[in-house]
Amino acid sequence: MAVLSLRPFLSALTLVCVATPAAAQYDPQAAFAPFEKDLPVTVYHASDGTPGPQYWQNRADYTINATLHPDATAPTLTGEEVITYTNNSPGPLDSLWLQLDQNIYKDRSRAVFAGGGASRGQTDGMVLDRVEVERDGRTVAAKYLVDDTRLQIMLPESLAGDGGTIRVRIAWHFTIPGEWGGRMGWGQVKGGTMYDLAQWYPRMAVYDDVRGWDTAPFIGQEFYLEYGDFDYSVTVPASMIVAGTGELVNPGEVLTKRQQERLAQARTSDATVMIRTPAEVGDPASRPQRGGDLTWHFRMANTRDVAFSASPDYAWDAARINLPGGNSALAMSVYPPQAAGADGWARSTEYLKDTIENFSRRWYPYPWPTAVNVGGAQSGMEYPGLAFDGADTPDTMLFWLTAHELGHSWFPMIVGSDERRHAWMDEGLNTFIDVYESEDFNDGEFAPKRDGEYAPGGGNPVDEILPLLQDADAPPILARTDTIVEKYRHPLTYFKTALGLVLLREEILGPERFDPAFRRYIDAWAYKHPKPADFFRAMESGAGEDLSYFWRGWFAHNWSLDLGVDAIEAGTDGMTKITVGSHDRLVMPATLRVSYADGSQEDIRLPADSWIRNSATAVTIPAGKTVVSATIDPDHKLPDANRANDTAAVGG
Repeated sequence: MAVLSLRPFLSALTLVCVATPAAAQYDPQAAFAPFEKDLPVTVYHASDGTPGPQYWQNRADYTINATLHPDATAPTLTGEEVITYTNNSPGPLDSLWLQLDQNIYKDRSRAVFAGGGASRGQTDGMVLDRVEVERDGRTVAAKYLVDDTRLQIMLPESLAGDGGTIRVRIAWHFTIPGEWGGRMGWGQVKGGTMYDLAQWYPRMAVYDDVRGWDTAPFIGQEFYLEYGDFDYSVTVPASMIVAGTGELVNPGEVLTKRQQERLAQARTSDATVMIRTPAEVGDPASRPQRGGDLTWHFRMANTRDVAFSASPDYAWDAARINLPGGNSALAMSVYPPQAAGADGWARSTEYLKDTIENFSRRWYPYPWPTAVNVGGAQSGMEYPGLAFDGADTPDTMLFWLTAHELGHSWFPMIVGSDERRHAWMDEGLNTFIDVYESEDFNDGEFAPKRDGEYAPGGGNPVDEILPLLQDADAPPILARTDTIVEKYRHPLTYFKTALGLVLLREEILGPERFDPAFRRYIDAWAYKHPKPADFFRAMESGAGEDLSYFWRGWFAHNWSLDLGVDAIEAGTDGMTKITVGSHDRLVMPATLRVSYADGSQEDIRLPADSWIRNSATAVTIPAGKTVVSATIDPDHKLPDANRANDTAAVGG
């Protein structure tokens, strides 16, 4: 999730005020000790970071029918769903666990006490009207237990492993909460009523090979979900436009003939095509019928979630997304007419189209038929192929927000990591790929990335990370997501992780080694559940480099870097020795620039191994060259905490 606003990125700026501790002594034995991953190699998780030969994963397919009941004070959503659950694990299951995220809004929920931001007693949460299980064509009422945001269904008989299936039938309803946390809600935005619905149906918890049932309660952070096919329908007043994840399969029932023609045109157009113009919003002729309800029917295959937005006040535009291999998808934006200015949502689909095309070209092809940007009541929340980006989001911020939230389609919607525990695996990796989208779009129109996540102050990111690295209270990236307080959430999970991957790509491995390894990781874990150890192993094996020192210092600890030119000594044999020392716990490869008396310069690349045995390394310049000075990291690429010792001059 990226909860972005127009206010300055205060959480990062406040880090500048912390006391700077004295630099720690560099210890090569500690820096280069083997990095023990948190997950052993098994038949499920291979040594090269790919799924093992016996990797398995359970599956959840959904059929959902929901109805939105607008109300001026307490709108509700009612629904019925059938979950076809497949147990691909080796063993039987005697119960099933589901997630009831709406219960976060109940009085005294765990989220309230954990400081998750939910209001006490805002709603009654997810009310279960009926819970049944079906086996062999027989449906029976299920025994179940609700505990905070979790539902346990006791099965009348165990569900066999290796492909056993069961159907769960649930009828439910809930009051739609008002605005909170950028996740879902409803409200008046620029004169219109918008309903942004997410986490809106009981969802299967993940049962995996590491923890069995992963039943971490939802206290306001991220998600962890199984994959499957979704067939869902949403019934709303006929005046409303519904933007949902997946393919609209009944356009003839919910769109006018003219809108259907425009939609067909958009599928072959690189330029944005208006499906419903701002001027047409409010015109009864822009809807296929007056009064009553209409049901919008969507399908989406191989996804972990679906979300939708509904409003009578949406303008709608679309354009073709060009994908590798001659494939295509459809980029769409919905937003209120008042947001349709040339410096706002009129460019949303342009941003969306470029983002999907770029990430598909650079990393992994976009797999779904549509991608939707919603300018509704909520801002900064991602779901597969759909983002709530807020009608009030202007110009430059809209580009950054669009790129980030739709970038989540790759992390964690395609690569299905457990963001409940490891948010850096989706927020950090996603922020990393955002960096290059900002550089690539329209010759860098919005570069460099500046949205309160990456280099929030607008300066050199390797300088802006220094206060965090020098904060003794800052947790490591690998800290469990729910334990990271708001002060550190963006600086650590987003900014530090992204900067670490930029350093890994640009300074440690180089793009020619990083990019194939990163693509291989995405391809191997697409629609699967990688753990941190899988990522670390995949990058090391794919790039051919032991990165223990980097994982330890940057991810497992919050260590600082301080390289310095300690001495320049001329020998009696005419050779010159330049000593470069490591004065803090983190070490990285670096460039040493040597300046000569004839005005020339030479860049010498020092690998991290330069400090593998000792805290200092020597670079020898052959006789015949007169050294004037030497500078470590001359182009300011590394987060060096002490620039005062970076340069030394002969006789200085």
